[in-house]
Amino acid sequence: MVNRSEPEQFVLPGLGVLAVIGLAARTVTAVVPVSHLIVAIFIGVIIGNIYGVPRWALAGVGTNKLLLEAGIVIMGANVALGRVIAAGPKILILVTATVVTTIVSVEVLARGTGIRNKVGSLLAAGSGICGVSAVVATAGSIEADEKQIAYAAATVLLFDALTLIIYPAIGHILGLSDTIFGIWAGLTMFSTGPVAAAGFAFSNTAGKWALLVKLTRNALIGVAAIGYALYYFHESKNATKQAAYGGWSRLWNSFPKFVLGFLAVMLVANAGILSPEHRSSLKHASDWLFLFAFSGLGLEIRFDELRSTGLKPVLVVLISLIGVSSLCLFVLMTIFDPTSLS
Repeated sequence: MVNRSEPEQFVLPGLGVLAVIGLAARTVTAVVPVSHLIVAIFIGVIIGNIYGVPRWALAGVGTNKLLLEAGIVIMGANVALGRVIAAGPKILILVTATVVTTIVSVEVLARGTGIRNKVGSLLAAGSGICGVSAVVATAGSIEADEKQIAYAAATVLLFDALTLIIYPAIGHILGLSDTIFGIWAGLTMFSTGPVAAAGFAFSNTAGKWALLVKLTRNALIGVAAIGYALYYFHESKNATKQAAYGGWSRLWNSFPKFVLGFLAVMLVANAGILSPEHRSSLKHASDWLFLFAFSGLGLEIRFDELRSTGLKPVLVVLISLIGVSSLCLFVLMTIFDPTSLS
């Protein structure tokens, strides 16, 4: 039985910490012209790595993923349905091609460098779909052990931290349009939090496109988990019916349900039910939720955990990321017409 009287069970103190970090970031960006979301993450990283998170704040700080998901759901009120419908087939093709290319490249590189099969698969799922969430979902479907999960998760977190800084810098250096940058980040960065942070750091439009594309990728997490489960069941020569048993249940459990919330709010808003004032209020609410969520994301990034990552998985993911992201950027800049989505 959980003792509800223990300090770490109370959410409000930790939420207060996130609020203080978020307000500090806002104060900094009132003077320095940088994204308050990026500043919130870095303030969190500094505090988390120097002082850590006290027990009494753990529960509140741990809500950052829920806050991020809530912010994404509410943001649906300010996404034009016409754009989503127009972009649908193109985005789906881009997402599918990128996910398949990433998973295959990481699997091939992992096996070529002698990384154990399950670790390679966890790295592939994390790189190709949605970061640590995909690592955990896939791990459950292939019965990976805790050491393998930690190995893959640490590698993904390392690239989350790096791409959060590098992507906006590359976008500005190359003079990418808001739409191109948002789609590129949504296609090739790993976890949802860093994708949103990088996108909105670039521009509001880039942030919306980054999240729209990323949510499309996230929706494939259940499919990947089922696919890997079937593969490893076959590899272990288990009965085929054992692979099918609970398949739909696993698919539903793995599916990021906040995507459905995003779609529902978007449909309601585009049906004319919400007034412009309501949509404006919801936009402000999602902005604050993102700010507090990214404050918590920064607090959870630990340099000592990132240092535990071995060299081989880092090289495998790095080579795949450079290759896939370069190819995607080439396609977006030379073949893709961003004006068709404007």
